[in-house]
Amino acid sequence: MTEFRRRHLLGAAMAGAALPFGGARAQGTTMTAAVYPGGWDEALRDVLAPRLREQGITVAFEPLFAVDQIAKARAARGNPPFDVFVLDPGPRVSGIDFGLFETFDPAKLSNLGQLPPGQADAQGAAVAAQVVGIAYNPTKVPKPKGWADLFKPEYVSKLGLTGFGTTFGTISLIEMAKALGGSVENMDPLFAELRRIRPSVAAVGQPAAMPGMFQQGQIDVMYTNTYTVTLLRSRGVNIDFAVPETGAAAFMTTMHIAKGSRNIDAAYKYIDAMISTPVQAALSQAPYFFVPVNKDVTPGADVPMRSISEIGNFVTHDWAKINPVRPQWIQRFNREMAG
Repeated sequence: MTEFRRRHLLGAAMAGAALPFGGARAQGTTMTAAVYPGGWDEALRDVLAPRLREQGITVAFEPLFAVDQIAKARAARGNPPFDVFVLDPGPRVSGIDFGLFETFDPAKLSNLGQLPPGQADAQGAAVAAQVVGIAYNPTKVPKPKGWADLFKPEYVSKLGLTGFGTTFGTISLIEMAKALGGSVENMDPLFAELRRIRPSVAAVGQPAAMPGMFQQGQIDVMYTNTYTVTLLRSRGVNIDFAVPETGAAAFMTTMHIAKGSRNIDAAYKYIDAMISTPVQAALSQAPYFFVPVNKDVTPGADVPMRSISEIGNFVTHDWAKINPVRPQWIQRFNREMAG
């Protein structure tokens, strides 16, 4: 995921309002939570950690991408290196398959009612959403109607391509394959088109490089999430978000308590605070631009929904099918699109 990058630090004013937890405060508890490097790390240190301190809980953050969290937890062999995971759908399925999570009881979340039905289960709880579509510079190219448009000459020469290494990249490329007559089971139509446009495409690069290329005018079209669009616009970049005619894709980022955690009560409070209205409202604003999962918090203007309750209207994907074949896609993309 997720794919939240380089945010400026929020002022100390964000650390204000206390959260409405019932029961006694924990005293002197220290827990460790995995967090995505970059923007997530900054945001949770600024917004979430101060509210946990009000509960007597000190959080030590460990910046790790999702696949690295899974690898580190597996290598620990029952001695979890952190108390809470934060994961996108693919690594979440891997964590379930490897038995890395404590059984989760949603009833222990005082803010459970703020989540849409089904967004907390026996594995963990949703804490943020991502909405994925097409970003374009409206002063340079017309608004794309759908994924297949990206293979037309007027877009190819301005297109930034990135592979299957991220969740947003993977689902974007799957949607392109579907638009070209393919599927998760048959990605050949996608790779045939990628090979065809390779000599003319503006750039092929790492996901983290795409926003900078867009800002510098090296590309004018890319597939990305609404967070990136809002962040670039806040920096004065001409950029809009296009919802493909087949619909924007969406997925949830979730938190899970590590199997064998010695700070389970604190871990529940950590996740509960993350989904609370004050934290979700703060994280949805500049400079963070999270897509809130709390029903009482309105997503930002670039997000094509007015409440997380609309998430069922978006395109979703079956990661139990994707995970086994994704490594092959990554290797194939790197091999065929390199150079």
